[in-house]
Amino acid sequence: MSDPAATTTESPPASPAAPPRRKRSALEVLKELRQPKVAVMLALGFSSGLPFLLTANTFGYWLRDEGTSLKAIGFISWVGFAYAFKVYWSPLVDRVDVPLLGRLGRRRGWMLLCQILVALGLLGMALVGVSGGLAAIGAFALLTAFASATQDIAIDAWRIEAASDAEEVGLMTSAAQLGYRIALLVTDAAIIAAAARVGWSLSYVAMAVLMAIGIAASFFATEPARADAVLHAKPPLWTRRGLVDALLGPFIDFFRKHRATGLLILLAVALYRLPDFVMGPMYNPYYHDLGISKDTVALVRGSFGLVTTFLGLAAAGLCSVRIGMLPTLLVGLVLEAFGTSAFALLAFHADATTFAAVMSLDSFAQAFAGVALVTYMSSLTTLGYTATQYAMLSSTYAVLGKLLKGFSGVTVDALTPGYGLLGAYATAFVGTGLTAIPPFLLFLLLWRLQRRGSRQAR
Repeated sequence: MSDPAATTTESPPASPAAPPRRKRSALEVLKELRQPKVAVMLALGFSSGLPFLLTANTFGYWLRDEGTSLKAIGFISWVGFAYAFKVYWSPLVDRVDVPLLGRLGRRRGWMLLCQILVALGLLGMALVGVSGGLAAIGAFALLTAFASATQDIAIDAWRIEAASDAEEVGLMTSAAQLGYRIALLVTDAAIIAAAARVGWSLSYVAMAVLMAIGIAASFFATEPARADAVLHAKPPLWTRRGLVDALLGPFIDFFRKHRATGLLILLAVALYRLPDFVMGPMYNPYYHDLGISKDTVALVRGSFGLVTTFLGLAAAGLCSVRIGMLPTLLVGLVLEAFGTSAFALLAFHADATTFAAVMSLDSFAQAFAGVALVTYMSSLTTLGYTATQYAMLSSTYAVLGKLLKGFSGVTVDALTPGYGLLGAYATAFVGTGLTAIPPFLLFLLLWRLQRRGSRQAR
């Protein structure tokens, strides 16, 4: 049985006769941070994270500010299904060059095209506004989400392929997650403070302008030469052999490598982020209904949230080295469960101190769990199928959460008659925290299988 956490993206496992690779010291790792591609990865991570909340939680805050019902907010969050379904068009990103922009390279061409489309989608949302009708602004939100999801396919593939070895994959992942989390703070804190002063439309225009950071990074990025050679050596997509390889090859390769354990991996990945996803559209409406001001939300997220996010990123990287990838994933699930459930406390004590404590715990938990899962999924891909395999894995963990979060508003409304509005929110948050139990048991089983396989290999 293969070890699901041990497979790298660049080369097969070393033979028993191969000398063990020397672990880099902390100083050597810090020196690696000076590489230009790490800075590019930081900017691309920012570009990847910027549109996410602008079509999700932050969008929900805007809608609630305009008097939109919780039910409508929950359902319109389904534009995020673009992230869950991206696996279906990921073979195009793997195997087709973008016309004209493809001169930059396959990965860079797709990144640049999508970044332009995201900026146009955000501008459309700003110009139409809620007053233009939910259908109109929802259409631009869908365009933004679709382009953002496609951008993620290309960026994730570049992140994995641009790394020279497994350790550098971890370094690039940390840089990507740092940029991503900074973008989440901008779109979950700074934009709220800006909306309180200049309105939501102008704030969304500013977010569209910030996509220029990703566009610049796409020009500075270097196309992964070895991966590019492997991809161009494959048969053309329009031939029968090429089409079969593009559509089925990534999945055949994945299950040939992991066998029956592959199904267990996919199920565990599918459930891993449920504690973060399920109540996603209700966070900002919850703050609104608690009477917490936009300035308070922005201040706490931009201070305590920023610090604890960085701590969570660092802690996840340290844990993965010290205790291993699967134990780190288990720690992440425990943190997710407590971080999400803690929001129930605000229904009883919505003072600034409690809000800061709850937000800090949640920010730490989400950053920790995010790094753990992304690093784990990156380790499961194979050169030549990177975009499609990673899209398959990330779609797997997104699809169920995206589906369930659409019912979050309905759930709160249904619980309100029995518990009151704030009690309904609290009950829903606690119930969502409990969704960490099934994936915890699955990853615990994977860890035991991994240890058993290691003992048999000796």
